[in-house]
Amino acid sequence: MTGAWKAVHRLRARWWLSHARRLPAPTVSVGNLHWGGTGKTPLVAAIARRFLEDGRRVAILSRGYGRRTRGTRIVGRGRGPEIGPAAAGDEPFLLARELPAAYVVVGESRLEAGRRALELTPPPDLFVLDDGFSHLRLARDADLLALPVGDPWGGDRLPPKGRLREPLESSRRAHGVLVTGLEATAERADAIARELARRGFTGRGFAAPTHGGEPCDPDGVPLVPAGPVLLVTGIARPERVRQAAEAQGLTVAEHLAFPDHHDYPPASLARIRARIEASGAVAVLTTAKDVAKLQGRVTAPLAVLPVEARIDPPFWPWLEGLLARAFHRDAAP
Repeated sequence: MTGAWKAVHRLRARWWLSHARRLPAPTVSVGNLHWGGTGKTPLVAAIARRFLEDGRRVAILSRGYGRRTRGTRIVGRGRGPEIGPAAAGDEPFLLARELPAAYVVVGESRLEAGRRALELTPPPDLFVLDDGFSHLRLARDADLLALPVGDPWGGDRLPPKGRLREPLESSRRAHGVLVTGLEATAERADAIARELARRGFTGRGFAAPTHGGEPCDPDGVPLVPAGPVLLVTGIARPERVRQAAEAQGLTVAEHLAFPDHHDYPPASLARIRARIEASGAVAVLTTAKDVAKLQGRVTAPLAVLPVEARIDPPFWPWLEGLLARAFHRDAAP
């Protein structure tokens, strides 16, 4: 990556950080430097769930990548999703379904999405930005970066030769790094944080390993297929799902890996039906992100493999300490 490109990113960040607008409640951002799946959505879910359990009113703000709508839309107002994935985007729909008590709002402008959330009753007292690292128009009190343990540096280049949205030096804006993936450990997170310190990062590193839960049906009822499964995915890093499925002791007869945010048109469904018969699969196993698009459209029982992030315990008091001043600031008259 040339010095000129790094300078452009640095100047852009400096300008926006001095002009960013603030919402009237503490704001946590979860984002990344990479293109493609780094495990952001399970992290957003884990953080939002923790604060919901603590009695906070949480609003998740997302662009709603891949949705067929424009503008600001309410996906969930504390009762689960009220629009489908095509209108909401895959990840916001998933978050509204998994966290029905949360508000979920999508919009190109997270500031406008946050303002729409503030119109709900009762208004939120905490915002979580999904994929917010590069969205510099909105100020945040905790800026968290997700880095995959198997590819933390993204080739150290922007496309086409690398997989970075921004140079690694942009990590200096982050307060903390969350290292994701099955093999993530506290030792590896510390090593990655130390390496990023050479690029200007001054925060903490934490392990946030992702684990597959027990398979269930689309309604959440435990379901263990009595035989081989056809794995069907439409996500950025499908190999992770296969690893998680096999770690659960499932036999994957075949894996159909479609592109990220795949809509499953009739041609894809025909291909799935053909592979169910040819592979001898007794069920179709898919992700929580894909299930709404496949439910009622495949010829075999549908099973979901949930994936959750288990963030190292020291992260939580660290985050609460980071937000303590923000909670005090926004509670002041």
